[in-house]
Amino acid sequence: MADEGDFERVDAGASSTYPQQCSALRKNGHVMLKNRPCKIVEMSTSKTGKHGHAKVHLVGIDIFTGKKYEDVCPSTHNMDVPNVNRQDYQLVDIDDSYMSLMDDGGDTRDDLKVPEGDVGKDITTRFDQGDSIMVTVLKACGEELAIAVKTSTEK
Repeated sequence: MADEGDFERVDAGASSTYPQQCSALRKNGHVMLKNRPCKIVEMSTSKTGKHGHAKVHLVGIDIFTGKKYEDVCPSTHNMDVPNVNRQDYQLVDIDDSYMSLMDDGGDTRDDLKVPEGDVGKDITTRFDQGDSIMVTVLKACGEELAIAVKTSTEK
């Protein structure tokens, strides 16, 4: 029988994905490829071969790094799909490349870095101009990234 201490290593990360049949996945949906949360950009299904299953060829872009991943799996098999949450925050301040963000409930958080690349430049430029901006944060599998910015309508 297993030692009681084994259960201490289990975390809530188990609920960061859920299984879905490969044939039920769709383009622009999400899937785990090589243990990374990806957005499906291409999908093709091969015909059933003489040994059984039709195969699904998936091409996905990592939602955090932009890296491309590919996989082939039988259409009847399950693939892990990440639980992807998207939330808008009001940008309050930028301090030492960390954003101070406020959600709809008025709670603030200061643990998210300004992303690198165009989105990060856009955030800092708009903030420096004094614009009131909203930052869209994508969260999946314990990772978070600001992926979009828009000027807030409320002043």
